[in-house]
Amino acid sequence: MLIPTYMISGFLGSGKTTVLLKLIEECERKNQRVGVILNELGEVNIEKPLFQKQNVKELLNGCICCTIKKDLETTLDELIEEAQRNKLDLLIIEGTGVSNPLEVKKVLENPVYSSHFRLYSMISLIDSSTFLEYQSVFSSTADIRKLLEEQMTSADVILLNKQDLTKEKTLNKTIRKIKGLAGDSVPIFQTTYGRVPLEELWKRRIDHSTSTHSSTEMREEAAHSHHHSGLQAIKIAPVPMVKKQELEHWLSHLPKTVLRGKGVVNLAGHEGLYSFQYSSNTLEFEKIQQQAGIHPAIILIGDRIQRTELLNSFNRIGKR
Repeated sequence: MLIPTYMISGFLGSGKTTVLLKLIEECERKNQRVGVILNELGEVNIEKPLFQKQNVKELLNGCICCTIKKDLETTLDELIEEAQRNKLDLLIIEGTGVSNPLEVKKVLENPVYSSHFRLYSMISLIDSSTFLEYQSVFSSTADIRKLLEEQMTSADVILLNKQDLTKEKTLNKTIRKIKGLAGDSVPIFQTTYGRVPLEELWKRRIDHSTSTHSSTEMREEAAHSHHHSGLQAIKIAPVPMVKKQELEHWLSHLPKTVLRGKGVVNLAGHEGLYSFQYSSNTLEFEKIQQQAGIHPAIILIGDRIQRTELLNSFNRIGKR
């Protein structure tokens, strides 16, 4: 029996991990043994506390669509062994915010893996509050615009997330733009915090017997010159105790080239460690329940960001 496989993609901060956690929770409720391949651009998975008990394979410090594709293949080999021992019922792959999903699809369509895994759907998330800004030639790079287009045109279903942060006029314009790129046949769900009927995400949307992509077409569509090479992640560690307001002020005043922030911090006046997510000019904290082995660190992801400049600005926190 082939393992049903789902791919989750979407640009930085679009809400991929939130949707992934919902899917995992549903699998556990149904007693399904789910495997997860989690790819991070940086050298550490800052969201590891969210996956304490799950079967998660981490692929770090690179992108599975190019620089660490071999690591993806090695991980799939491990999962095949688990499936043969009846320890795997379903697979979910979450790429980095800068991955090209078609490259991952190419790997899964290799006969070595297509005889074990059946790709059911490619789910793409879009941050409705920033999409038009990233599509503008005045506020983004050609690389980012191309990457967003790839993530949309490869999708079988699109989640237009963070509509609570988006004005109706902007939302409508965004939908028109997406349909122009992805086509009218791809379903679009308007969501907040990735809330969508899960049965819509579990649907098998790829009919392999009538696939419109030949292997040649797939190679041509997926071929790229790693156009996200300017996007990088830097790690700040160790991180001393910090006041919540000062951290928020620092994040909100970072250069616009910083597109995403996340981390684990010890907040002054609060007991224990907290994880934080920063995107779309919104900062959210969550207390970490199982803290053993977790150390404060911050990851910033951006386009040609200056490491020394960011470290210096962080070191000035609390000294103003």
